[in-house]
Amino acid sequence: MNYSDNGNKLSLVVVALCTWLLVGCEQEQAATDSSPPAVGVYVVQAGEMTAQADLPGRARPYRIAEVRPQVNGVVQKRLFVEGVDVKQGQQLYQIDPAIYQAAYDRAEANLYSTEKLAARYQQLENSQSISKQQLDDALAARRLALADLQTAKINLQFTKVFSPISGRIGRSVITEGALVTNGQAQALAVVQQLDPIYVDITQSTRDILRLRKAMESGKLKSVGNKQAAVTLTLEDGSEYPLQGTLNFSEVSVDEETGSVILRATFPNPDKKLLPGMFVHAHLQEGTVSKAILVPQQAVARNYRGQAIVMVVDGDGTVHERIVETDRTVGNYWLVSSGIAAGEQVITEGLQLARDGIKVKAEAASNLKPIQALPASAAE
Repeated sequence: MNYSDNGNKLSLVVVALCTWLLVGCEQEQAATDSSPPAVGVYVVQAGEMTAQADLPGRARPYRIAEVRPQVNGVVQKRLFVEGVDVKQGQQLYQIDPAIYQAAYDRAEANLYSTEKLAARYQQLENSQSISKQQLDDALAARRLALADLQTAKINLQFTKVFSPISGRIGRSVITEGALVTNGQAQALAVVQQLDPIYVDITQSTRDILRLRKAMESGKLKSVGNKQAAVTLTLEDGSEYPLQGTLNFSEVSVDEETGSVILRATFPNPDKKLLPGMFVHAHLQEGTVSKAILVPQQAVARNYRGQAIVMVVDGDGTVHERIVETDRTVGNYWLVSSGIAAGEQVITEGLQLARDGIKVKAEAASNLKPIQALPASAAE
């Protein structure tokens, strides 16, 4: 027997056994030292919230009048400054009145002649020196001459072009010396009343049906007179300081866009709103009694496109939850189902969270200030 070989084999076995025991101890120690990953959570709370719709709109003049000539002639004078406010009845243009003055003088002379003839025939009627037909013809000629005089007077007055409404006048498309005609297609100028001013708001029929359904189910309650109040955000992001009133809704749907027009009226004393200006209108749709808002960073989408959140229960276990989102409210989602007040949703460390694992829940530090959230639901 070779005792040397047996000794070497025994030594190798002892070394392997020690190594295995050491690795096992280290793994056991590592398993003992490992702790659940830390994640930031937001505690969901419920509160009353005013639902608000943000819709695109454009400003439209309250009244608009295209100024056109009602007689033919050459423009002698323009009597206004472009871009200023004009009053109703203010003269804007003077058309050469010479031809119409002559027509008026001729009609006046004709009326004088027919009146004298009719008066003479009336005196002769008693003596039966003229026939009844002659007297009737003279009286008819007098009435016709009077009508001609009135027509000539109206045409003479039309040589002065007046503003039909009060408002701000734009640029003049003609100058002195231009020939204008009655009923021409091109307007001489346009007057627009800007105070008050309309804002036409576009709302999809889908949203209208959703609101009606929410009202009927009781999820959304009316806010009374405030429901007709409208506020505006201008193109540069600034808030329009004055509040408007919702007037009416269009009765027909635009087939191309699937939307209807809502019209609101706004005071515009400083002429800050101009026709054609794009704005964002904010309408109060109603109140939600138990609104649940979840931070947007807590909501993700699964492969089916469903909105999901990661919820941490009381013992620190993560559960994937499918939720139904209604709309955005500031930087939060309004959730209509799938989660309840008091539950914890993960907003920080989502990459570490998996359904069924244990985590250590801590207050999230990545939440932005809550916008448009009611005080009763604010953390």
